[in-house]
This record gives sequence, structure tokens and C-alpha cells, in this order.
Amino acid sequence: MLEAFEVVQGQAPVDSPSVELTFEQRQKSRYRTETACGQPLGWFVERGHVLADGEFLKCSDGTLVKVVAALETVSNVVCEDRRQLARVAYHLGNRHVPLQVGDNFVRYQHDHVLDIMVEGLGQKVSCEQQPFNPENGAYHGGSHGHAHSHNHSHAHEHSHRDGHSHSEAV
Repeated sequence: MLEAFEVVQGQAPVDSPSVELTFEQRQKSRYRTETACGQPLGWFVERGHVLADGEFLKCSDGTLVKVVAALETVSNVVCEDRRQLARVAYHLGNRHVPLQVGDNFVRYQHDHVLDIMVEGLGQKVSCEQQPFNPENGAYHGGSHGHAHSHNHSHAHEHSHRDGHSHSEAV
């Protein structure tokens, strides 16, 4: 079995194996599947890293496996009016859905409720089979690789059978 522990950019030999993955699969930091040619593959990469279309998984034996975004059922909104497209993106963003943003389109995993909302904003939605490559977001896959902790306490009040209340910080 091929085992990958690193994600790299660049080019691989023409005969390099590839693996076709959905967005959901590309979010996994540990996963086991098969390459397009049927070779078992497992990867163990940094938690929080979403594998991008065109990246390579570097295996312990030196093999580079190309990541290919699979076709998925998506809702596609094409709009030449950038203000209207920004409105659609804003409202979809308020619903915290992964969103792919292009020059004149936005794309999200198909959801008929969201389609109705977008149509209510005056835009046409088409259901298509396309690769889905959403934005990583400001807090995922950014340029700095450290977490921010927020240390603070909250006062919690509880009461006892005798009817007295007590507060304590947690």
C-alpha cells in the first residue's frame, strides 16, 4: 500500500498515479482509498489541510500521487453583474456553506433550499456535475500555521438542596 505523509506542489512524472476525490474526501487528514489504477493508498496529512485539485501526495517510497477533484453534483450560479454575484455570495456565506468563487460564478454543493434562496435573489441556478473547489476560508489553510487559543473564564451559578446559590469560575 502507498502511504503518504506529505502534500507537495509541482509536477510529477507523466506516468504518476492519480486519485480522484470528492470535496468531502479531500478534507480528511487520514484516509484510505485506491488510486485510479487500483493501487491501495492511505494518507496521513496535517489536520485541517484540504487537498486541492492538482496537489500531490508524496508517498514514503517517493511516489507522487496527483489529487484530482472528482465531479460532484453542484449548484452553479453564473452572473455577469458583480454586485448581484456579491449579494448571492454574501447570503450563501451567511449560511456557512463551502463556496467556490470564480470570475463570474459561485458554486456550492447542491441544496434545493439554497437554490430557492438564490432564485429569490433573482438569479438562475443550474444543477451540474462539476469539480468542487471551494475557498478554504480565513481560518482554514491560511498562510500562518498556528492556532489561536482564547483563555477566559465564565461564572457559573448552581444551587444546592438547601436553596443556597453559589457562583464559580470555570
